[in-house]
Amino acid sequence: MNIILVSSHLAKAKTLTFKRRHFMALLSALFLVVVLMVLGLNYLSLRYVDKINSPSFRSFVMSVQQEEYKKSQQYLSVNLNAMAIKMGQMQAQLLRIDSVGKRLAELSGIEPEEFMFDQMPGQGGALSISLSKDISFIEFGNQVEDLSRILNDRLGKLETLDLILRKDRLKKEMRPTNMPVDAKWSSSSFGYRTDPFTGKKAYHKGIDFVAETGASIKAAASGVVVYSDRHPEYGNMVSVDHGNDLVSRYAHASKRLVKVGQVVKQGEKIAEVGSTGRSTGPHLHFEIRHKGRAMNPSRFLKKIN
Repeated sequence: MNIILVSSHLAKAKTLTFKRRHFMALLSALFLVVVLMVLGLNYLSLRYVDKINSPSFRSFVMSVQQEEYKKSQQYLSVNLNAMAIKMGQMQAQLLRIDSVGKRLAELSGIEPEEFMFDQMPGQGGALSISLSKDISFIEFGNQVEDLSRILNDRLGKLETLDLILRKDRLKKEMRPTNMPVDAKWSSSSFGYRTDPFTGKKAYHKGIDFVAETGASIKAAASGVVVYSDRHPEYGNMVSVDHGNDLVSRYAHASKRLVKVGQVVKQGEKIAEVGSTGRSTGPHLHFEIRHKGRAMNPSRFLKKIN
């Protein structure tokens, strides 16, 4: 832009040329002046507000301060509500972690007293005065967010471990390893023997445990009852399916206490010892079959192994 100056005092007209950079410099200078004036007035109003007797000016300053105070309080309230919600979520996460931790302790055989999940861990140490300082609201919020992410990560890992351990425990409970009856000795083992009725060599498909009539017969493993009836040779018999084509049989019982389709747990009483069917006296005939083929029970039972 060109500005032409004409005056009687000048021998000839003068031309002033303003380029873009000149305008930018002028605008920057004006902006700087305005900012300095505002800051100066703000400082003077806050510094000498108690010495100014003008009621209108005092009212204006107080209204500005109150407005700023309301905004800060509103901001703080919103953030505190958000923090309260986040703290509630973290408390729920901690309860879940405590629950999973207790289950893991039980599954692993750890005594409950070794890990007190319902108590805060002890902390302490010397006070470091040189490094101690108040934490800001923003820093506190960041720490809460970090802690929440850590809790989510730990909870996911603990739940995965809990699932693995429970599956492992379930597999163990589904294997017929518990003694089916409290007996000190067996009268017939698995394999070939002399048949007590015919006197001929015959293949014995289970183990006979000597016990008194009425003694408890317990499930060697968890499973589903697939047979509970009277058999022409086995007498009162109960069969339990443990999955993976593995079935246990309990024969010659005096009384059956379970029904077909019933779910039984390892060690649960399912019948009582007797001498029904093809039997010479009170005892439990115990079999384990895999895909219908008889297997030696001593390969499974803990007490015999």
